Amino acid sequence: MAWREFRLLRDGVVHALEGGLWLHRFTLGGRAMAHLVSGDREALLAWGRAAGLDGRWIQYKPLRDPRTGERVPAWHWDLSGDRIPPRRDEGA
Repeated sequence: MAWREFRLLRDGVVHALEGGLWLHRFTLGGRAMAHLVSGDREALLAWGRAAGLDGRWIQYKPLRDPRTGERVPAWHWDLSGDRIPPRRDEGA
């Protein structure tokens, strides 16, 4: 499954909670990082296996669904350095 990036945080959260893979880039202490997020743990684990990540590194972090305000299960990978996928031109 391919990941996507979104200009609006809300759109990324909704995509992730619908089972998609959402790549959310950020900077922490001047260091480029990203979270790859999904409500579909198995899809996220499959991406991680293909990227050479250890399944023990996946993190559980419920997200608030912007459509309902309810917290729902979600997981993410912390990515840094060469683990962050290059940017794509998507227009989303």
